[in-house]
Amino acid sequence: MNEVSVGILGFLTIIAIVVTLFKSKTLPSIAFILFPSVLALILVLGGYYTFEGVASLIKEGFKSTGPTAALFVFSVLFFGIMTDAGMFDVIIGQLMKLVGDNVIGVTVMTAVIAMIAHMDGAGAATFLIVIPAMLPVYKKMHMRATSLLRITVLAMGVLNLMPWAGPTMRAASVLGMEAGKLWNELLPIQVFGVILALGHAVLTGFQEKARGAGLNGKLAQTEGKVEITATQEAKVRELARPKLFIFNILLTVAVIAMLIWDVFPSYVPFMLGVGISILVNYTDIKLQKKVLNAHAVPALLMCTTLMGAAVLMGILVKNVKVDGTEIPSVVNCMSNLISMILPAALGTHLPLVIGLLSVPLALAFDTDSYFYGMLPVMMSIGQGFGVPALPIAVSMVVCRNCATFISPMVPATLLGVGLAEVDIKDHIRTSFFYVWGFSFLCMIFAIIIGIIPA
Repeated sequence: MNEVSVGILGFLTIIAIVVTLFKSKTLPSIAFILFPSVLALILVLGGYYTFEGVASLIKEGFKSTGPTAALFVFSVLFFGIMTDAGMFDVIIGQLMKLVGDNVIGVTVMTAVIAMIAHMDGAGAATFLIVIPAMLPVYKKMHMRATSLLRITVLAMGVLNLMPWAGPTMRAASVLGMEAGKLWNELLPIQVFGVILALGHAVLTGFQEKARGAGLNGKLAQTEGKVEITATQEAKVRELARPKLFIFNILLTVAVIAMLIWDVFPSYVPFMLGVGISILVNYTDIKLQKKVLNAHAVPALLMCTTLMGAAVLMGILVKNVKVDGTEIPSVVNCMSNLISMILPAALGTHLPLVIGLLSVPLALAFDTDSYFYGMLPVMMSIGQGFGVPALPIAVSMVVCRNCATFISPMVPATLLGVGLAEVDIKDHIRTSFFYVWGFSFLCMIFAIIIGIIPA
């Protein structure tokens, strides 16, 4: 089996996964396991891989998603404990006093918090800061969690252009230049992107208002107040720890600070946080079991998705060696296939072409394979048409960044949708065209100021 066939099968696998998820035929975890497994079997029968090679690929996939699974489990438990203890009730109360019934104020606040939180370029950490804090506010004001996610990922995409963020560093290493120097080229686009992200937040606020969102909006009047049963009220009283509010706030700040410090693996701060918080808030072992059991189901469901993603990432993205020779991964074959079928007439406009395709391709390529696999191929193609490498890299970095956190190939995306209690298909469906339009506007701005040739 040759690399062209492997590339075609790779695209068919991605299309099958996306279509299956969009049609709600099965859970993401099942799709992530079954379709790549079928692909792997075909590749083994075709002589491209061996069963031992496939096993090695899956093991490598688990190495990349395993830490995210641990992070998700303990972050869900930690924030669940903080919610049960009543910490977020106080925070929400203060936020509601600040914004009142101002839906647009909530959406703009979301974008600002996401930008500040993403200054370190860590996607998982940003989701862990923004989503648990803002989701209860969105629920109380009858706003959609999909809107919260879209505002967050677009703000994160803009800040992801920082020189210490993964995409910019990867592109700079391929170009053979310092990340700071590349960032200087990207800075005007980033400033434009920040303005655009805030504008999108305002637009989303108007959309939410139009559908009746707000503390006392049409949706609140239509749905009425949710009746709290005596059993629910007793549960809240049993688990609430208002006297420990200051302790819980300080513990949360310490956990986030330790996360930003980035000395330990990202799941360690939350493991410590869960241990300390549950011992201090709930000294009775029966209550400890009750709290953990209450949050076990969402944690387990998300873990199955991440484990499925490990199979997907391993079979499609990872490389395997046979007799000391490295066999190109499925994703590498896919990128080579794109370079082969790209019409020669478009070669001189390569930055525009790759910019337009970056968002759809983000659904199929993880960050490493996109920049280390596809970028060098595109640079070599551009060289043949006299197109400098820098505009190609700028186009790929800027337009891909917009779509980073809607891609199921990025583990942080799965963490974000899990925290927001949104299906990944709904996240992609409600965000895709906004993200694509956002990247298109950034590219037009780059053309106007002369960074990307027309």
